[in-house]
Amino acid sequence: MTSQTTLANLATSLLDGSIKVVDCSGPLGPDTPLLKLPPEIADDTPKIEIHEISRYGDRGPFWAWNWLKLGEHSGTHYDAPHHWVTGKDYPDGSVDTIAPQNFVAPANVIDCSKEAAADPDFLLTVDHVKAWEAEHGEIKEGEWVLMRTDWDQYNDDEVKYLNADETGPHTPGPNAEVITYLMEEKKALGWGTQCIGTDAGAAGGFEIPFPAHNLLHKHNRYGLASLTNLSELPAKGAILITAPLKIVKGTGSPIRALALIPAS
Repeated sequence: MTSQTTLANLATSLLDGSIKVVDCSGPLGPDTPLLKLPPEIADDTPKIEIHEISRYGDRGPFWAWNWLKLGEHSGTHYDAPHHWVTGKDYPDGSVDTIAPQNFVAPANVIDCSKEAAADPDFLLTVDHVKAWEAEHGEIKEGEWVLMRTDWDQYNDDEVKYLNADETGPHTPGPNAEVITYLMEEKKALGWGTQCIGTDAGAAGGFEIPFPAHNLLHKHNRYGLASLTNLSELPAKGAILITAPLKIVKGTGSPIRALALIPAS
């Protein structure tokens, strides 16, 4: 089968509905949950603001449009290597310089929803991933690895979504060893989660602080955070589209993450 035939079959499948498009993004607006950092470390991302320029009135009789105020890492978003100090020197490490071929890739979805429901501090390990591979097939070079926790069920409640108390936030994520495994042995394209960031809530206190950020971007790879609807994706077989805005020297960008899956 030629590449032209493959594309033609894809187009036909999209038009006849045999390939379904799943929206893996949360709404982006003033109520979108945002990461909170200790004030002694850094300023928080500002709340998202949407300001009306005009709406069919005297300032614009035929059109409506708005201007926005938002951080690069707001809502469902893409982390580029320049987001972290370990990735700061890559010439292709900002969202405007990443090869667009990297914005469309197969996805592996590891279902940790039961574990996350039982323990909000659940950490994914290498043993978990190897057991998943034994059941579903090997994670291949250049593919996304996504951690399904169904945390998007809290997307409309910032308190539950961040799940923080006097000891800090409590949300599931990876340990350092599993990110090293995915980067160095599997050579994955990147790592994605349904929580506020790519790391577990307690990751600031790990031996390697924030290992997903630290190790992903050290390897010039990418992160996805605040994904939604991973429950609709198969363990293997989805194609994930994750194009960030082409922000000059951008360290990340909100995205409309879309997955292509068989409709059946």
